Amino acid sequence: MLKETSVPRINARSYMSLYEENPSHNKDLITFAKLDFNILQKMHQNEAGGNTKWLRELDIHRNVPYPRDCATEAYFWSLLVIAEPKYSIQRTILAKLIICIAILDDTYDNYATIQELDLFTQAIHRWDIGLIESLPECMKVVFNVVVKLCDEIELETAKNRKSSLVIQYVKQAFFNFVEGYMVEAKWCHENYVPTYDEYKINGIETSTCPLEMTVLIALGEFATKDMFDWIFNYPKVLKAASLIARLRDDLGTHKFEQQSREHIASAVECCTKQYDVSQEDAYKLIQNEIEGYWKDINEACLINSDGIPNHVLDLILGLARASEFTYSNLKDDMVGSFEDKFSNGQLTKDYVVALLLDPIVP
Repeated sequence: MLKETSVPRINARSYMSLYEENPSHNKDLITFAKLDFNILQKMHQNEAGGNTKWLRELDIHRNVPYPRDCATEAYFWSLLVIAEPKYSIQRTILAKLIICIAILDDTYDNYATIQELDLFTQAIHRWDIGLIESLPECMKVVFNVVVKLCDEIELETAKNRKSSLVIQYVKQAFFNFVEGYMVEAKWCHENYVPTYDEYKINGIETSTCPLEMTVLIALGEFATKDMFDWIFNYPKVLKAASLIARLRDDLGTHKFEQQSREHIASAVECCTKQYDVSQEDAYKLIQNEIEGYWKDINEACLINSDGIPNHVLDLILGLARASEFTYSNLKDDMVGSFEDKFSNGQLTKDYVVALLLDPIVP
């Protein structure tokens, strides 16, 4: 039996088993529920296979030796965000985006010099590979992977005659994202520990949520100038999801990153600095803030004072749920002892098997 989570697709499988154990269960209802689950699982299997083929055709791991192999984790993340059958395009492109984000993350964190990263960031800003002619070949490959993904998004949105509107926002979102990484790279290079408040402002971008939302909206029916402007103004609900993602990520990975390599101070170190508290107190403060951000999301979904389409709010909620699931795995019941399911595939193995490999026996 899988542990209960905040993700509906995971819980659906567990609830079916529990419901079937009830002597008064409706046999027709459980039969159709299993059939629906298995049909959708086949669709998800095909999508995951397509993404693996896409990555293999890019030959990224031969040309760029340093990034993580996270094709399965990337698709699984997209499945946590949006599982419904009619959103197949959004799901598959989101998975490709997550792969790109992981490659960029490793490029900014582990590979390039500060001078190389500065040129690379400028190239993304101007969308001009000519700016990085002097950089290592692998960084040119990374740039081209980003360009190819944007070309695919442009091709998809051209079907609805929205590509000219959409692509400018997607490119701007990519730049905003890598600019956030560039800020972190400079902090690390200068051994600068920002305040907690300063860190969170930049962390909205590095959380990846604004970029992911821009791409998801670009591929859907609500791709309008007003909707993109709403996202780029960072409304309260998007800030909340972004900071849940950023802070949960930091709680789950900061110990490993601080011990294994030179790395920017995480939210934990920034919090201990700003408030002059112990690491344990910083964990508690951050956990309390995360709970507050969840209240902001609940309020937005229940009241929706901005009149935002429910589907858009559901996407933001899905991003927050995916982050909560991925980074809130408390280890050994110790305060602040978290593990990262994205980087450690063993922690997601049972969930991947249940959602993508094993059908439910009728």
